[in-house]
Amino acid sequence: MKIFLTGSTGFVGKHILRDLIENNYQVRCLARKGSEQKITHYKDIEIVDGDITDAASLDGKLEGCDAVINLVGIIREFLGKGITFEKLHYEGTANLVRAARSQKAMRFIQMSALGARPDGKTRYQQTKYRAEECVRTSGLDYTIFRPSIIFGREDKFVNLFANMLKTQQFVPVVGNGRYKMQPVAVENVSMAFVASIERKDAVGKTFNVGGPEKIEFNQIIDTIGEVICAPPYKIHIPVFIMNTMAEMLDWLPSFPVTKDQITMLLEGNVCDEKPFFKHFDITPIGFKEGISKYLSA
Repeated sequence: MKIFLTGSTGFVGKHILRDLIENNYQVRCLARKGSEQKITHYKDIEIVDGDITDAASLDGKLEGCDAVINLVGIIREFLGKGITFEKLHYEGTANLVRAARSQKAMRFIQMSALGARPDGKTRYQQTKYRAEECVRTSGLDYTIFRPSIIFGREDKFVNLFANMLKTQQFVPVVGNGRYKMQPVAVENVSMAFVASIERKDAVGKTFNVGGPEKIEFNQIIDTIGEVICAPPYKIHIPVFIMNTMAEMLDWLPSFPVTKDQITMLLEGNVCDEKPFFKHFDITPIGFKEGISKYLSA
């Protein structure tokens, strides 16, 4: 069985690519020019040049594939470069859906996000939901996953705060830090994506994906500090100050958060994770257990 994989050069994509190979799937990876070098060391995969935001670049690229896994997504926009949520999340997905239909790749597995909804407070949430609707009405045999924050080796969440603690011994926290998140291990996410490919009982379903613990942000930072043996000092910054700073400095790639990200952070990001783990018979990996595998190393 041949899988067409987008987003294969990213953090989650590389994990799913490895699991696909280990499960003896043939994989064709879509990669933009220059990014393919991140995965050329994998043997027995096919790499094709293209970009889901460019419909013409998908012509013929899905021929012979049985299923599509779409992982492409961004967490912040760069308007000056034309990189927007609308273009990547919705228009890109719509292009890929049309290509899958016309080239007879009828199984479609979509990476969405926990909190995606039509009345979302941010463009990120709204465009993720519109992409879901595009997939749901496509006529394809779809499955949609909505993960919370994903952690694992090379993630940009846990490693960000771990590096802060190692270099400056403190972490800035938006507001009181009591909003809850439900970090999920990348291994668990990848297992589900791969397991869903040939499971008929996953077709036509949307799964909320969270880890086994609902954790306050303060506790997340404390746990990271405990694992790396760097007791954290948290500096709580009032929300209005962070929002003002984010609005002024949003255009700087180095500024750690955007105003939309602050909105979603304060909203919390949790779900009922039990149906997901039960459906795919996956043993959940706890947050401390999971980050200890790569931070302490």
